[in-house]
Amino acid sequence: MDSDISLKKLSSAKLGNLPAEPNGFIGRERDLTDLITMFRRVRQLTLCGPGGIGKTRLALRLTTALAPDYPDGAWIIDLADASPGVPGAETAGRLVPLLTAAIGIRQEADRPLAETLTEALRGRTMLLILDTCEHVIAACADLVPMLLGACPGLRLIATSREPLGVRGEVVWRVPPLRVPPAGSAADQAADVAAYEAVRLFVARAAAVRPGFSLDQANAAAVTEVCRTLDGVPLAVELAAAGIRAMSAEQIRLRLAHSFGLLAAGDRAAPPRHQTLHAAVAWSYDQLSEPERILLGRLSVFGDWSLEMAEQVCAGGDIDPADVLYLLTALIDKSLVSLDGEIGGEARYHLLGTVREFAAGQASATGELPGLRVAHRDYMLSLAEQIAGQAFVRGEPSWDARVMMYHSVRAERANFRLALACCAERGDATEGLRLCCSLAGSWLASGDVAEGASWIDQMLALGQVVPPGLAARAHAVRAELAFEQQDYDGVSDHARACVALSTPPSDRDRGDGNLPGGLRLLALLALRTGHLADALTHAEAAAQSARQMGDDWEEGVALATRAAVIASQGKLTDAQLAYEQALDVLKDNNGWGVANALYGLGRLARSRKDPVAAVRYFGDALAIYRQIDARPEMASCLAGIGWVALSRPDLADARTSLTESMRLSLATGQRLAIARSLSALAVLALASGEMQAAAKVAGAAHALLEAVGARSSSTGRRLDEVLAAARDALGPDAVAALADQGASMSPHEIAGLAAAAVPEASPAGQDSPAGQDSAAGQDSPAGQAGLPRAPAASSLPQLTGRESEVAVLVAAGLSNRAIGEHLVISVATVARHVANIFAKLGLTSRAQVAAWVASSQQASSQQDG
Repeated sequence: MDSDISLKKLSSAKLGNLPAEPNGFIGRERDLTDLITMFRRVRQLTLCGPGGIGKTRLALRLTTALAPDYPDGAWIIDLADASPGVPGAETAGRLVPLLTAAIGIRQEADRPLAETLTEALRGRTMLLILDTCEHVIAACADLVPMLLGACPGLRLIATSREPLGVRGEVVWRVPPLRVPPAGSAADQAADVAAYEAVRLFVARAAAVRPGFSLDQANAAAVTEVCRTLDGVPLAVELAAAGIRAMSAEQIRLRLAHSFGLLAAGDRAAPPRHQTLHAAVAWSYDQLSEPERILLGRLSVFGDWSLEMAEQVCAGGDIDPADVLYLLTALIDKSLVSLDGEIGGEARYHLLGTVREFAAGQASATGELPGLRVAHRDYMLSLAEQIAGQAFVRGEPSWDARVMMYHSVRAERANFRLALACCAERGDATEGLRLCCSLAGSWLASGDVAEGASWIDQMLALGQVVPPGLAARAHAVRAELAFEQQDYDGVSDHARACVALSTPPSDRDRGDGNLPGGLRLLALLALRTGHLADALTHAEAAAQSARQMGDDWEEGVALATRAAVIASQGKLTDAQLAYEQALDVLKDNNGWGVANALYGLGRLARSRKDPVAAVRYFGDALAIYRQIDARPEMASCLAGIGWVALSRPDLADARTSLTESMRLSLATGQRLAIARSLSALAVLALASGEMQAAAKVAGAAHALLEAVGARSSSTGRRLDEVLAAARDALGPDAVAALADQGASMSPHEIAGLAAAAVPEASPAGQDSPAGQDSAAGQDSPAGQAGLPRAPAASSLPQLTGRESEVAVLVAAGLSNRAIGEHLVISVATVARHVANIFAKLGLTSRAQVAAWVASSQQASSQQDG
């Protein structure tokens, strides 16, 4: 089969993070045509020009046009908030965390993040925009060749005020918008209307004054404004915003006067830098004093909401109640941009050039240092408020907590600015408080490398901090180290946490995080095989948390205890222990609930209870999906896939395991990829695809070798696959196939594995594997006239939803087709099918079909 086609199916989810365009894109039709043609012949394009010339907007429009050519998505990485760093120390490594956070790639243990990034992108066909490179130009010049050299399917667009200066770079100097030529008879409205700068002015003017249009009375003034502004898009937009309060002729006269004063201030600057500075300064001069003050204060944000502006920017001459109308005035003047919504709240941002100018004004008045602290304090308060609500029993609801997860991720840029402020000022106490509050987000989203780096910076400041805070910070650092498989770090930081914590007593709850430190020591002992120590630490952690009244730590400590008991082989006791943990966590944070459910799913598999296993894995998966915890989602899908394999139900196994593989590839972690490949190798073997099984097993073995896990249970499973393949194909053939697989990229081998197993068995077969019938699958004709499920009472023993699923199974639909018909996930369908099998004592879909037919016949006879 064609592995490329299967891999496209494997990666069929919509990928990328391109923002929606805020307003209509005007002009540059010829530029776009030329750029599309050029970019299909090159790998790296840099759009160069001064601020405000439209580099980012052009890059986004170009990328949108090209995106269909890139099945692995188009991604933009905003480097505007990347700190310049120490001169001479700008390397690719400084920017890599920004890329991995945006794309969703997670750090691996004992491997530089840059290597994980390049390996994860190696097999992808994707387009990347590095936006606003000029202040980190050396780091970009180091990063781009590294990425392009390692990732043949990658294409890259950079925007910068200067070229990157790397080999293979094609530089496109972004021109200004076309303006009517000076000295021509271009004063007639019909003559000037086609020029790009004029079109932009008219469109933006009409947005602030509905009904404005170009006519014979204003054509000459509009033309002269566009000429004066040299066709620089941002400058034209700023001028057009003045139409709300002035005529085109008034704008022309004021610009002519102002530019004579302002543009003369820096004759050494390039002409269009002078033009833009003068245009921004002219717009700034039109503002009222409160508007000027607010604009300068807004420069401390990455982006912001109204509430954030009210909290940080009010004071002195600005009342909180006035912020909204002042902000609206700045939007009307095109100095502030409206940038969509997050959680029902509008978001705003400053274009880079305006932000740079505004920060300069705030610095000149002496406000900037205090504003940065006010911004830091607001972000700290926000983070602590969220953390204080996210890990307690009772209210708020889980849906509200999901919104908290997403809101923290949406504020990444602002939290980075706040942490940088702490580091620059030496404010270790505030920095560690912020780190502790962000721990949940770092762990759930996989930003563990970034979190570890910030905590290490704060601890290295050497400032004396309260012992309880230091203990909590060491607990977080130990948790991050555990995710990085840095077990020495886990030991050091967990023991520091225990030493600095005050244990609970009859008089108080204690201070620090003694339960967390003990729990991490338990996890470390479990991972290293010291089960007695692990149980002792886990039980002590649970008891300490109970004495402190910390339901979250008690619940996760009990889940750790359950995992230890399961490792001892005491499956019944482990079941009870997990249920106890779930009882403590069930009204708490869903992340902990999902972790406990996943543990119960693994335990159910060990106990040979497939119905319970699918139910637990499916319930955990639904929670993980809500917070986009991709590695955990991959693990749940793998669990469901293994259950399907054990029945065996090869079609359902294929569905779950290929999605698990896709998620593992997205995170870039080799061990997770190897485990996914091992499952796909078993699936190929069960499907009789011996050659594919040998190739996939060879690839998985190579990955395990690279991460030092060849002797793991996954490695032993792969050895069994290869042994079975040797029996069928002979040792020499299998050795050659395994070597071929080892030489393939993870993406290539995943596509091969996905192609090796059909989505359903041939129509009409009654396979003991319980495969889905192909009849009607993914076909409008097959979906037409689907039988309506009878009422629940007419299919005894089943719920209403199970009755619907049973009827569709009997009609020959696959789980995927059933999910599409009922608008539910494949995992949910799989859980319903498992429940049907268990309740009816059946083992194949053909038996379900016979049972449904019999039940419907009996029902019709009764009705007759």
